[in-house]
Amino acid sequence: MNTTPENHSASLRGDLINVVRGFCMGAADTVPGVSGGTVALIMGHYTRLVRAISRVDSKLLSLLKERKWGTAAQHVDARFLVALAAGIGCGIVLLANAMHFLLDAYLPETFAVFLGLLAASLWVVVKSIDQWNLNRLVTLLTAAGIAVGISSLPTTSGDPSLPYLFMAASIAICAMILPGISGAFVLLVFGVYHPVTGIIKDFAKLNFSTEGFLQLTVVAMGCGFGLLAFSRLLRYLLEHRPSTTLAGLTGLMLGSAFKLWPLQKATAETAALKPKFRVMEYFSPSNWEGTPVITLAALAVTAAILVVVAETVSQRLGQQRHTNSETSQP
Repeated sequence: MNTTPENHSASLRGDLINVVRGFCMGAADTVPGVSGGTVALIMGHYTRLVRAISRVDSKLLSLLKERKWGTAAQHVDARFLVALAAGIGCGIVLLANAMHFLLDAYLPETFAVFLGLLAASLWVVVKSIDQWNLNRLVTLLTAAGIAVGISSLPTTSGDPSLPYLFMAASIAICAMILPGISGAFVLLVFGVYHPVTGIIKDFAKLNFSTEGFLQLTVVAMGCGFGLLAFSRLLRYLLEHRPSTTLAGLTGLMLGSAFKLWPLQKATAETAALKPKFRVMEYFSPSNWEGTPVITLAALAVTAAILVVVAETVSQRLGQQRHTNSETSQP
């Protein structure tokens, strides 16, 4: 098949879009309470991502053993995954330091923005469910309860061992590709969020260490293991029970929303401690004495509007590409 300049340009444009998608996922994954899977669902590449990851299987290994590189790359959608991974890596490295600062200095404002993103995400996912019934409603409520339970777990602290890092990363990466359950929050629960993001922040400043490199390598191995073990189940559910699965994903997103309640701050006894040791106290609007509630509400609404606009534009572009594709066919 010949590659025309138009096709080549379209491919490069697609690569750039996937890098941007990955960057947004990486940015979301640095924030406890926000899921990169939610971003993937909003931006329209969630199913493709799960399908591509699940194709890292025995067939791929067979193709690689036979040195059928091109066929192997097509089987696993390698171009898409590489572009997405590049964006995710850039998002995590570039924004880990910024998230540290925002969560420490502007926590209510940051959570207000992400609560707005999550609320709009719920709307996007609910639109994708063709019809509601009792089974899907029960699935939604059950998933919401699970998300609340996970988000309510007390966080742990201390210096993590390498096996512990591997286990935490394996579980967290599964959460990262699930809309609603934040992989960063899972790392926080296991007490490894700040150590891991601290290492990433040091590496971004070119402050390398053998211990830090070893820890990040173990984290990467844990992520790879978790992805390969979990993605096949998720792919099966999306292919055979799409609406019920989406109802469950909606419940996960809904159940995690309370963790992003903007009207919270550290207790007086723990305010001076490091973030991983702080105990948060929640407030009602009438008892809140921090950033004006109207300001936080405006931030949340603005963030929600941006998601709705982005989803609408993405949908229209997809329809336009589909129309152009049909028009170009003989």
